Amino acid sequence: MELLAVFLPLIAFLIAGVFGGRIGDRGCQFVTCTAVIVAALLAVRLFFDVAIGGNAYTTELSSWIVSGDLNISWALRIDSLSVVMMCVINIVSACVHVYSVGYMSHDSCKGRFMAYLSLFTFAMLMLVSADNLVQLFFGWEGVGLASYLLIGFWNHKNSANAAAVKAFVVNRVGDFGLALGMMAIFVVFGTLQFDAIFEQVPEMAGTYFTFIGQEYHALTLIGLLLFVGAIGKSAQLGLHTWLPDAMEGPTPVSALIHAATMVTAGVFLVARMSPLYEYAPDALMVVTLVGGATAFVAATIGLTQFDIKRVIAYSTMSQLGYMFFALGVSAYPAAMFHLMTHAFFKALLFLGAGSVIHAMSDEQDMRKMGGIWKKIPMTYGLMWVGSLALAGIPPFAGFYSKDIVLEAAWADQTWFGHIAFWLGIAAAFMTAFYTWRLLIMTFHGTPRASEKVMSHVHESPAVMLGPLVILATGALLAGMVFYEPFVGSGAKHPEIAEVEIVHHEIDIEVEHDVEGIVLEDEKEIAHGVGREKFWNGAIEVRHQNDTLEAVHHVPEWVKFLPLIMGLLGIGLAYLAYLLRPGIPEKIKTIFAAPYVLFFNKWFFDEIYTAVFVKTALQLGRFFWRIGDQNTIDRLGPDGSAKSVQKLAGAFSRFQSGYVFQYAFVMIIALTAIVSWFVFKSGQGF
Repeated sequence: MELLAVFLPLIAFLIAGVFGGRIGDRGCQFVTCTAVIVAALLAVRLFFDVAIGGNAYTTELSSWIVSGDLNISWALRIDSLSVVMMCVINIVSACVHVYSVGYMSHDSCKGRFMAYLSLFTFAMLMLVSADNLVQLFFGWEGVGLASYLLIGFWNHKNSANAAAVKAFVVNRVGDFGLALGMMAIFVVFGTLQFDAIFEQVPEMAGTYFTFIGQEYHALTLIGLLLFVGAIGKSAQLGLHTWLPDAMEGPTPVSALIHAATMVTAGVFLVARMSPLYEYAPDALMVVTLVGGATAFVAATIGLTQFDIKRVIAYSTMSQLGYMFFALGVSAYPAAMFHLMTHAFFKALLFLGAGSVIHAMSDEQDMRKMGGIWKKIPMTYGLMWVGSLALAGIPPFAGFYSKDIVLEAAWADQTWFGHIAFWLGIAAAFMTAFYTWRLLIMTFHGTPRASEKVMSHVHESPAVMLGPLVILATGALLAGMVFYEPFVGSGAKHPEIAEVEIVHHEIDIEVEHDVEGIVLEDEKEIAHGVGREKFWNGAIEVRHQNDTLEAVHHVPEWVKFLPLIMGLLGIGLAYLAYLLRPGIPEKIKTIFAAPYVLFFNKWFFDEIYTAVFVKTALQLGRFFWRIGDQNTIDRLGPDGSAKSVQKLAGAFSRFQSGYVFQYAFVMIIALTAIVSWFVFKSGQGF
């Protein structure tokens, strides 16, 4: 079953890619959609069997790399962490595949697009089901390749080509850190297989490692290097600049890559390596601070953007920051919980934005929208669901997952945890504000589009709205349904759990019942359906770092503050953009400097262009002209060619056509040959 759940998208890609010309666009759409839908159903079945039933296992396919001490197998690791990711990937991908049938209906390369989507899905599945770091790296790079192809799919647009190259290059920076981390792991642990690494971590907790001439704590260095890879793939502050530009790709690409899959690969990596990070507290501190800063900075940028997809993209970056500072305070289940809920409501928002763009004749600027909610009521209602979930309003999914992340940051009781908490609170207020700014500017007020555009505004077809309904269901119910398994304690009440555990200990001492059956029953009662049973060792947290247990003891104001901030943000957006529409211009005038900073995305692109891009171009031109043309070519192939040409030109003068000149040359040549033999003979005596 796991083989089909992982490899069906690959089979669909090969069929659509190799035989697309024969089966046609409709055939490609049918094959890819069917394969991914079946894979999604199988992933859900695996979820109930593995995560709920506790039947984790590993399927070894074949031996892959054997070289000296390095022995890598091709295997599928099926545990709670991997099946959660498989469900997220396959369900969202299935929705995107079906949605693309309608959205890309007028494109001339529909078959190729569907093939690329399936390739991306397979690469992501390969990443999350990996049993070792080499296999994970294979999926990691496969995702990078597929994202390059998808972002630059409309290759007739220079902006799309530039965005694809930018995403590819920026991710290579992060991938270099991941590769170094893998090498360091092999040096320290002698293996790249997850179980073998995790078994040795406690023994290696005090190990030091020499890197670039300096001695570092080995696990901290490894954790930071792996985190560099996560920063690139998950668009954290510093290597985030590719994310908004990637909106140049078709909207289904934005939903698949930037909502639920590729950008969450870094979160998955840190969660998978949780046994190692638990012994690297300094690395976790860096993860927390970077995550908190990312959540805040991305939210400030989202306040000022006008491209509907870019606003949602910066929202994605901000929510990824939440996930990372949850990881940094050892609340790995909370991070995965927010990853799962975020996948539903953010994919819903991206695809909903695509429905708006489709209705508005490909217009993406919110300043040219407005007054369309009555013309596309279904899209409008579904966007409300996604927006309520993103803003963290109960009972929608974002309320449960965002709150547990913020509560865990406070419960960690560290200075960096508290910094992340307050940055997250500020981001929660801004998130609610710019989300309702998007809703109001897009759907409400007087129409700002031309009469021609407004006359063509229409609701999307059922093939596009159907996936939105599925995602909206997840955005509404996922938080309530999965709160207890993902992050709950598993007991009906703390006091009851305590009594049951004590009773269990008494049974161990006194009872000698039927072959230990009492022991298993009591253990089951104590853990219930809580996170320990659900994760079943897929995520490991040291007892002293278990912030999710401390969450139950945080003050009440910590629990209610995110909701209060969300409601304030929504209210302020209504006031500024619907009731008093002149307020934004006044704020822009009063706070001109911060507005310019936020609108220009904190000038990251400009700084990187000045420091790295222009410097690289200048160095390239220098080596091209001085090193390549004036040195290598002049002294090498070009110089040799010119020398031969000059020599041939000199000899060509003897080709005059006169017999006496040829005879003269022959006599000179004969004299030279005889002289050489005489000279050689003289040397012999």
